Amino acid sequence: QVQLVESGGGLVQPGGSLTLSCAASARIVGIYTMGWYRQAPGKQRELVATVTSGGSTNYIDSVKGRFAISKDNAKNTVYLQMNSVKPEDTAVYYCAVKYGSGPFGSWGQGTRVTVSS
Repeated sequence: QVQLVESGGGLVQPGGSLTLSCAASARIVGIYTMGWYRQAPGKQRELVATVTSGGSTNYIDSVKGRFAISKDNAKNTVYLQMNSVKPEDTAVYYCAVKYGSGPFGSWGQGTRVTVSS
């Protein structure tokens, strides 16, 4: 089973930018979807953005136009570019993968993002 490791979190001011990375321990092949989730304090985990093996992307409304998900197959890495961040983006961000129509799994340990002045 592939292992995922997130990195890139930290403290950022409102309006700033941050790039999160999710490195896979091995190449992910087949039909899959990579996803970035986040969990804010006291809230349920929510799916923020996805990218499929074919390159299609999807976002929740609250981050559309601000966040961009991308993948580098050569590096087995998925990125989440976060621009114009807001305090409500504060959360622990996780990446996960699902194959076909199966559930998301192979959760990483998460990386914390704090948006504050």
